[in-house]
Amino acid sequence: MADVKKILSMCDHTLLGVTSTWEEIRKICDDGIKFGTASVCIPPSYVKKAKEYVGDKLTICTVIGFPNGYNTTEVKVFETKDAIAKGADEIDMVINVGNLKDGLEDEIREEIRAIKEACGDHILKVIIETCLLTEEEKITMCRLVTEAGADYIKTSTGFSKAGATLEDVALMKTNVGKNVLVKAAGGISGIEDAEKFIEIGASRLGTSRVVKAVQGLEGSGY
Repeated sequence: MADVKKILSMCDHTLLGVTSTWEEIRKICDDGIKFGTASVCIPPSYVKKAKEYVGDKLTICTVIGFPNGYNTTEVKVFETKDAIAKGADEIDMVINVGNLKDGLEDEIREEIRAIKEACGDHILKVIIETCLLTEEEKITMCRLVTEAGADYIKTSTGFSKAGATLEDVALMKTNVGKNVLVKAAGGISGIEDAEKFIEIGASRLGTSRVVKAVQGLEGSGY
């Protein structure tokens, strides 16, 4: 049987929908505290209110350049500093996929470095949107994320054509540096699916479905 508490402790309990309300954000914060998730991942506009609500009981994660990644580096750096000033503990940024397609490796690397510098001691996860990339581009991003000093490489926003696959997580795990962890996000369907992603090499999962699945198990002694 899956170690459900361990899986929960690796989940960024996520709500990033355009129509997300404060009541919904407050609810996932309550659930994050109750079930011991790694964090809640929420829109930047709710970071300050959420951090004031949870205090030190829960890690607050937010997104930068989300979901398309084509903001300028200066805007992304400002977003990052603003989010941290308002209480964000972790940052998930989206790369400029067009720059990758154009072969602008230096620009991508320096953007990640600039955002990591703005993060300071806070964790930075780099979303590469795997469903839009070739295998060669995925491997290139593993190298660039490693060289830039980010903490995680992340598969997906969950807002594009597809989310995480086991094949992509395995590829990323093989190609990132030893100091970079892998986050799988988008389309993780529940506890069994989460367990597969962890077994293949994911250290963090971006999903709301694991908590929902556990809520369905309440009273069963999970």
